[in-house]
Amino acid sequence: MELYQEEEMLMLSGIQHFAFCERQWALIHIEQIWSENRLTVEGHHLHERVDDPFENSARGQIITYRSISVTSHRLWLYGIADVVEFYASVSHDNSITLPNRQGWWRPNPVEYKRGKPKSDERDEVQLCAQAMCLEEMYDLEISHGHIFYGETRHRIDVEFSAQLRRLVELYTDQMHTLFRDKKTPPPNYTPQCESCSLVNECLPKQKSRWKSVIQYLSTLED
Repeated sequence: MELYQEEEMLMLSGIQHFAFCERQWALIHIEQIWSENRLTVEGHHLHERVDDPFENSARGQIITYRSISVTSHRLWLYGIADVVEFYASVSHDNSITLPNRQGWWRPNPVEYKRGKPKSDERDEVQLCAQAMCLEEMYDLEISHGHIFYGETRHRIDVEFSAQLRRLVELYTDQMHTLFRDKKTPPPNYTPQCESCSLVNECLPKQKSRWKSVIQYLSTLED
């Protein structure tokens, strides 16, 4: 991992945008362009019900903390973890103490999503990045976490495998490189563009068409 300046700290939530589309990430985090659609509004409403730092709860052997600030100076990311559940542990291994609580507690990050499980790993890399921040902050290892999907009302287990961790590091390095160079990747239209909140700002069909025309004209010149 490279070393970065303090002003180059990037938002952790952006890694999900990057995994979905590098251009979408750059439009939001480099060019500061954002637009709402039905999906993003519904997502905000779901998080509003989750991200209340004053609504921590305890039940049995689980304590739930909401809206926890996380940071990694190795990945050079910062952000908010929706929910971190702390499970009572019989050992101090990979566990921490909590204020006004006895014993040891093992953290389990939980990310809330509006829709349903995706065909790619964009949600998993975001959750894993949160876990890697927590590991650095608390000096421990977290083996897995959970993603709760609002559409299915179901949570899935996510293992933080070596492969998933490498993917987080790869995406993070690429994000920092684009951010440092202030470079927005060109459009590359795919069917998933239609669900993107920035489709009207990105104009992937039109720009991809012009790119093809320019490439064709260049072959004629050769």
